[in-house]
Amino acid sequence: MSHIQRYIIREVLRPFSFVLIILVALFACFSGARYLAEAVTETLGIYFMVKLILLKTFIALEVLVPIALYTSVVIGLGRLHRDREIVALSAAGVGNKHIIGPIIIISIPVALAVGALSLNGRPWAYQNSYILDATARADLNTDRFQPGRFYGNEDTGTVIYIGEKDAGSGEMSRIFYYTRKGDVSEITAAMNASQDQDLEDGRLRVSLHDGLLYRLQRAALEDEVIRYEKLVRFHEDPEVSIGYKRKAEATPALLKSNNPEDIAEVQWRLSRPLATLLLALIAIPLSRSSPRQGKNERVFMAALIFAVYYNLSGVAQTWVEQGMLDEIPGVWWLHLLMALVVFLFLFRGFNQRFLHGFR
Repeated sequence: MSHIQRYIIREVLRPFSFVLIILVALFACFSGARYLAEAVTETLGIYFMVKLILLKTFIALEVLVPIALYTSVVIGLGRLHRDREIVALSAAGVGNKHIIGPIIIISIPVALAVGALSLNGRPWAYQNSYILDATARADLNTDRFQPGRFYGNEDTGTVIYIGEKDAGSGEMSRIFYYTRKGDVSEITAAMNASQDQDLEDGRLRVSLHDGLLYRLQRAALEDEVIRYEKLVRFHEDPEVSIGYKRKAEATPALLKSNNPEDIAEVQWRLSRPLATLLLALIAIPLSRSSPRQGKNERVFMAALIFAVYYNLSGVAQTWVEQGMLDEIPGVWWLHLLMALVVFLFLFRGFNQRFLHGFR
């Protein structure tokens, strides 16, 4: 590897780490603000909310890393153009391969890392985030509840109140539990309650003692009132309750499926390394700016091409999910079109328009 190639690699990698850190921090802050607005801390607590944010950020890396690389190539090579270092290299007889080669050297390991994230890290992170989401929606897991507060679940219409709670044993008193299923509403009141784990199936079990159960039905002439000494309610295991989620399914299992939605998901994962490499290569000609061209114009063009490419990726995936496109061409037509655009820019317009004299 020549000194020029090492120099170009250093100029691109220098902004890469900085841009990636900024993107990850912005995404994590955005996710944290959204969860705080939804009062996720009320149901999960700070620790699990932070864990959920980290999982969501980990999932987003398959998009954030290509963006960071794409931006870094535009910034790094753009500085070389702005300071006329590219002109000096051209005058010294440096050819296209000395510009394209270092970008490929950088892009291949980054693309492989993105592929590993997409094929293996993505389903693992989604599986764990689904479990945390299910835990947040769970109605009866009283371990996370604090005494003297109401806890509501908008999805199920459930409201729970615990008057007092022993911090050591977890014993509770003065419990109010409201739930609604269709036209039937139930209000459960208990003097005491405790939560433990069922030894047979591992589900959480809440035992309510000395209370009343009111069952209110719109269609019935009379409401039901049941007095009980002990009432047991079970909290379903979150890992079981989430059911089948294709985003959390392992890649080998998706490859065996003929379901259009599974095919679209696995093609999305497989295409991430290719998309990373193509974005890095298209950034090479986009980094070029003429003396009369403003910096903002170059940035706008780069942002526009990226937005169009990634939006079309989502559209192509949706078409496969809906059966509008078969497995072949699937989502691959878009990446082949992008590869053609990259080829035309690099090997035709690159010499004639963007780097005059670069032979």
